[in-house]
Parts: sequence; structure tokens; C-alpha cells
Amino acid sequence: MILLRRLLGDVLRRQRQHQGRTLREVSSSARVSLGYLSEVERGQKEASSELLAAICDALELRMSELMREVSDELSLAELAQSAASDTVPPMRPMLNPVRVSPVTHRPEDRVTIKAPAEAVDVVAA
Repeated sequence: MILLRRLLGDVLRRQRQHQGRTLREVSSSARVSLGYLSEVERGQKEASSELLAAICDALELRMSELMREVSDELSLAELAQSAASDTVPPMRPMLNPVRVSPVTHRPEDRVTIKAPAEAVDVVAA
């Protein structure tokens, strides 16, 4: 099973390490406890959007960049998972299917829209 919190943590850790920063530096800048940030990076804690925003600010990373990288990782993980199982996941039924009524061809069911005469400009050539 692919866990989003693990993917988020992996990307955050890579970004922090790429910048050569320690957990202590980032946790201090984001005003998050060092232990909690460590758990987020290891995918053990589910980070709120507010916490992610604070960590992104501390890393000088746009939230959209974080999410884009996580999305790319998720796509790769899903492909690897489906390749390993050699099956395509089944389609899930819609929760609220839309019911379509049969088409009627009775004249009384047709709607005619007429433009008001004053709204039409006719230009003689």
C-alpha cells in the first residue's frame, strides 16, 4: 500500500538534505519540535496543511513544488505497484450515479427560443 505521508516525508527529507540543513535548523525555523519533524520525515505522522506550509517556508520551498514532486513519486509508485501485480485496478462504481431519462421526440417536449425583435440588428447591404 502506498502511503501519502511516507512520500511527503521522503520529499521533505530530500529537500532538507539537498540544502545541507539539519533537522534542528529546519525545526527551529518552522517552529516545529525536532521530534515531530523527524516523525513527519519518516512518514510516521500525518502533517496538517498548516504544518506543511511552515516546513515549506522554512525550506524556502513552494507548497506547489512539494506537491508536484510528491505527485510524481506517487505516479511512479503506482506504476511499480501495478507492474508488480500485472493487473489494472478495477473501476469503482460511482457513489451517486446520474440517471439519464430516455429521449423523447414529442413536439410538446421541444423548447423554442425566439430572440426579441429589438435585440436583432439587421444591416442592409
